[in-house]
Amino acid sequence: MPRRVSILTIFAILSSVAYAQVTEARAAADTSIAIQAATLLDGTSVEPRHNVLIVVRGNKIAAVNQGGTPPTGMEVITLPPNATVLPGLIDTHTHIFLQGEDPAAGGYDIQLLKFPASFRSARATVSARRCLDQGFTTIRDVETEGAGYGDIGIKMAINQGYIPGPRIFASTRAISVTGGYPLEGYNPDIVVPTGAQLEDGPVKLRKAAREQLANGADWIKVYMTHRSWVDKHGRLVSQPTLTLEELKAVADEAHGQQHKVACHAYSGIGLHRALDGGCDSIEHGLDLDDSAISQMLKQGTWLVPTLAVYYYDWAPENTPEGRRDRARASAHEVSFKKALKAHVKIAFGTDMGGIPWSDPIAQEFGYMVKFGMSPTEAIQAATVKAAELLDMQGELGVVAPGAYADIVAVAGDPLTKIDALKEVSFVMKDGAVYKRPK
Repeated sequence: MPRRVSILTIFAILSSVAYAQVTEARAAADTSIAIQAATLLDGTSVEPRHNVLIVVRGNKIAAVNQGGTPPTGMEVITLPPNATVLPGLIDTHTHIFLQGEDPAAGGYDIQLLKFPASFRSARATVSARRCLDQGFTTIRDVETEGAGYGDIGIKMAINQGYIPGPRIFASTRAISVTGGYPLEGYNPDIVVPTGAQLEDGPVKLRKAAREQLANGADWIKVYMTHRSWVDKHGRLVSQPTLTLEELKAVADEAHGQQHKVACHAYSGIGLHRALDGGCDSIEHGLDLDDSAISQMLKQGTWLVPTLAVYYYDWAPENTPEGRRDRARASAHEVSFKKALKAHVKIAFGTDMGGIPWSDPIAQEFGYMVKFGMSPTEAIQAATVKAAELLDMQGELGVVAPGAYADIVAVAGDPLTKIDALKEVSFVMKDGAVYKRPK
């Protein structure tokens, strides 16, 4: 009978391999590298640049020249002639502690009720590596779904070189109110864990924001709507959560400490409270009415639409859940097109974790283009625009002197075939090479 190898043993082996890769990459980051690129989309130029030499010193880009000879003594990486080079991609809406939980395997609830923190952290470590492999060198992770401050731990492990992964802007636990987040539906006499930090009243919610910021949150994530359904008139309705006064307390605390607030908001009352209360980004925004769009333009509020996730796992059409699923997707398409036409600021986000990390992150680009963005606009949403949302203009999302050396390459031309972004052949983050063409 063959001997079984435990999950922890396998993880230990994978961890040792990953650590060796990170150590090698960090050593490389102390050197200088010249990258020869036949085609470059630098994040800001409308037209691609050709025959470009990118010089990297340490973890920064030192020069981007039209042609030329690599400086003496540098490692030279010549990328294939059919490759397109881009800035490291940025996903501004992820959940590394979620794995697209399969209902047949216990769904959302089982991870909070049965999975040890070590198991969830091991899965999150794999998710982080998948980000890099797919060319996403930066993410904004918008809550840990009951894993507490686990995203801070993963971020520390990446920054200190123990595991490979993207640069993380962490939102830790997220905030909602009583009845505003699962776990739900259990015997009310039993205390069960919840996916977010639930509090009520401006004082307690301000304290929750303070706790999360004190424990390392880069952003504060707030759920301004919860359940959604289709009413008897066929309209999509979303349950509001925080009151305006409650959200203002959270936003005031975050802004006072120079941090921003991301608000999950689908539609209706909760969406308008989010805008009135000072949210910096609207996550999803399934049904933006004209008033909301006008207010977003006036306030400079960002939209992170996350389109692809709403085309997964629809319930049967003749059920309340099925009608809801179809109404979400239908309203979302219209909403995205209206926001795009009005020139609302849009950043790339996927809700990865809500869908399996084994699926292509770049599938989101296809929906953005299908619903009206040009390929250039979609790419900029995941580079220069996403960097602006993160207050990292000039440092991320561009291939330019002084920026962090986050550089990726894909096979083919994404300006003519957006799905080329699914075929990442080269990944450099912080001047360290994590993936090379085969």
